[in-house]
Amino acid sequence: MFFRNKITAVKKKAVKDIDMSKIPEHIAIIMDGNGRWAKTRGMPRSFGHKAGVETIREIVKTCSNIGVKYLTLYAFSTENWKRPPDEVNALMMLLVEYLRKEVDELHQNNVVVNFIGDISALPQVCQDELTNAKNRTKQNSGLILNLALNYGGRDELIKAFKTIAIEIVNRNLDVDDVNEELISKFLYTKGMPDPDLVIRPSGEYRLSNFLLCR
Repeated sequence: MFFRNKITAVKKKAVKDIDMSKIPEHIAIIMDGNGRWAKTRGMPRSFGHKAGVETIREIVKTCSNIGVKYLTLYAFSTENWKRPPDEVNALMMLLVEYLRKEVDELHQNNVVVNFIGDISALPQVCQDELTNAKNRTKQNSGLILNLALNYGGRDELIKAFKTIAIEIVNRNLDVDDVNEELISKFLYTKGMPDPDLVIRPSGEYRLSNFLLCR
């Protein structure tokens, strides 16, 4: 208990020392390394993912308290389907568990739950919980929590270009209309500012197909 209280005191001091005039508007986090963290400790990878969920709770709370407007978590990429089925299933169930346990508190704390990516490929129970969380919190005005699920930057661009091509064929757009501003309107992240800070806690220095057009 003493150790936990000591950690809490350190966190409070760290927040107190932040220059509130320099708070990033948009923070993006590549959630990576949880499985490896567990493996090096002789535990199942799923244990690491569960520990990661606990960390998310603290991150969301802190970002909300210090005035961050957007927090985008790269939770499950289009490449993650290549992982062992048991691990993928565990990740899907963790998502459901997180949403069911946290949506009430997120709502009470004025957080908006949003998602980016093609969630139609996720299990139906995941889709239902995501839709419920989004609808429940859509009228809130605080931190916007973007969960990037079955998300890939290249897929996002392909989807945008296909939609633009259809609009051109239907003569709703002209080829000369295509520019950076127009493309941004067809991305999952339309209407959102670019990230001011991208964090990858595992120590890797790769974007891994995350927000390539941002």
